[in-house]
Amino acid sequence: MVKITDSMPGRTVVCDGREMLFFSGFSYLGMHTSPVFRQLLAEGQERFGSVYPSSRIGNLQLRLYEELEHALAVHTGQQAAACFSSGYLSAQAAVTYAVTRGTPLYAPGAHPALRYPGAAVTSGNWEAWLDTTVDMLNREPDHTYVLISDAVDPLRGEVHDFSALARLERKALVLIDDSHGIGVLGARGEGISGMLPASENAHYLITASLAKAYSLEGGLVAGHAADIAAIRRLPLFTASTPIIPANAYAWLKAEHAFSEARKLLRGNITALERLTGPIDELPHPYELPMFVLEDPSEAVYSWLLSRDSLISSFAYPDPQGDRINRIILSALHTPDDLEMIAAQLVQYYSHT
Repeated sequence: MVKITDSMPGRTVVCDGREMLFFSGFSYLGMHTSPVFRQLLAEGQERFGSVYPSSRIGNLQLRLYEELEHALAVHTGQQAAACFSSGYLSAQAAVTYAVTRGTPLYAPGAHPALRYPGAAVTSGNWEAWLDTTVDMLNREPDHTYVLISDAVDPLRGEVHDFSALARLERKALVLIDDSHGIGVLGARGEGISGMLPASENAHYLITASLAKAYSLEGGLVAGHAADIAAIRRLPLFTASTPIIPANAYAWLKAEHAFSEARKLLRGNITALERLTGPIDELPHPYELPMFVLEDPSEAVYSWLLSRDSLISSFAYPDPQGDRINRIILSALHTPDDLEMIAAQLVQYYSHT
């Protein structure tokens, strides 16, 4: 059941004339409603306007993009970075380059943004795939294959464990989409990059959308300087319009706002874990703002909706597949919000 609203959802949303608690979307830090962040966007708009009217290889370049790319490289712990106007475009640029480096091996559930036409995405258990893949690569020459995976499975609320890559005995490129990890995971919001095993053979390339935690339309690819230099020669980079300059400006100026929101988000995650601890149907083994309900039916969604709580509830990526019900937290939620949704869930499961 699709709901329609005429207002921007934050911690609440107005639908059908009713104000409801909103536990959906992916603005994990809640920046899209932050007065401080919106002021930074306004400053960027005032200074740079709505768009930078040039391709990335024009003969006049805006210094702001060089500053942003340096900061993104530092943020992800990589040698260099390239920024794009969207997360999808950055992922497509990354995979377009990656498949020139070896035969692609897709992890189960790899996001469509990481795929090229005709890509063969495997199914099954992610951990088993990685173990099997590492064993296979150890029997092959260097640089024969490229591993392609998401860092986080937001549909199941899981952070993938890449520690098996420490066993690699052959050099391989590992492309990881960290759209749902960056800004949330790590002490500084650096994402999966701070959790990857150090390895002489695993050659990392990180791509991510800035639209999730950071509430900015834009994307990045970060990795070894030689890889980023090659990506900068792709038409997907050279012929594209850059990220909106106001977005770049806001990201560079908002470190304190991001940090404070991340603290609030982590406090909310811990609080809801405590409040829903007695509910067996709501396991939460990872430090993510997604609480996945094991019940795939529409019943729990409708029951909560009738009590003015709107959760994430739809089939994805196949609209004909099983419904996925999730409680998604943001830094905007208050202790009362968490008490309310927890009490509703306890009541629901005590009667089913």
